[in-house]
Amino acid sequence: MTQMNEEECFHCCEMPVIWLAGQSARFLFELKENDDACRQALSSGSFYLFHNLSPLVRKSGNRYYAPTVSCTDLLKVLSHYGKDKFNLEDSVLVDCSDSCIAEFALDLGTLDKFNLEKEFSGKFTELSKAAVKIDGKDGPALSKAHSLLHWHETNQYCSKSGNLTQKNLSGSKRVCGANGMIHYPQMSPVVITLVSSRNRCLLAHQESFPAGMYTALAGFCEIGETVEEAVRREVAEEVGLVVDALRYSGSQHWPFPISSLMVACHATAKDEELIINRAEIEDARWFTLEEVIEALQVKMMPNNLPDGTLPVWVPPKLAIAHQLIQEWVQEQTSS
Repeated sequence: MTQMNEEECFHCCEMPVIWLAGQSARFLFELKENDDACRQALSSGSFYLFHNLSPLVRKSGNRYYAPTVSCTDLLKVLSHYGKDKFNLEDSVLVDCSDSCIAEFALDLGTLDKFNLEKEFSGKFTELSKAAVKIDGKDGPALSKAHSLLHWHETNQYCSKSGNLTQKNLSGSKRVCGANGMIHYPQMSPVVITLVSSRNRCLLAHQESFPAGMYTALAGFCEIGETVEEAVRREVAEEVGLVVDALRYSGSQHWPFPISSLMVACHATAKDEELIINRAEIEDARWFTLEEVIEALQVKMMPNNLPDGTLPVWVPPKLAIAHQLIQEWVQEQTSS
């Protein structure tokens, strides 16, 4: 691929919109591979801020969002702490705007959290809590940023030599100085499957889930498996069902508990008798269309009903499990 020169990168905002989409991708490639270009982009870039992996979140009316802070504003605040307390080059590259403004993420966990929140007019919030409050492009950006920052924090040594590795400027890799081995950030593939049979779908609850939340079956792919094989194995292991008619729905990066690629599928069960593996899940049930529609309308973390029971609810819209459930409902109501 032909690389752009720096002038093309920083002035692509003058070009047609269709051209921009391709050039922003090429600009990101340039920044990932060229430390000098990335260093220049740092000085004009914007930053998502974290404190010990908790992102900075602001509230505007009823809306929560993750602000980006310009390099100039960031340096003004950080100058009070002394240059030995931070380094912009510890940041990781997350994305870039259509006008080729690079977007980075920086963790300020060594600095005072309370003062930073005052300076940046926001609150550092655990990602699991922040993710359900924000929408739009902020969610995927924070997910990617969190995963990259966490990977660099926990992969500082070469698995072969045991020596410290060095992050390249963009954070797209780490290199061992002893043997030249390159380490790239990893994602674990996970299949998540909504099983259905006639006019019912199967939802499950794990002990680690919030009370009352039911969702599609999910599990990590094992070495050597295809997605189809992983789906069939996971469903058989967890609820004892044989499935066919597998259909891909979509995918999503998911930062919990580690960086995962969720591969979402629909599948049809050949029978309906459940043999629940209690070592894997706490409960699984067949739900009718009416019950699923009702669960979709229940807010997260609901209160008990008047009779003392807790209503069933499903994951929020940010989760691809929600997409699977919505798709099944739409198929049932349109048929």
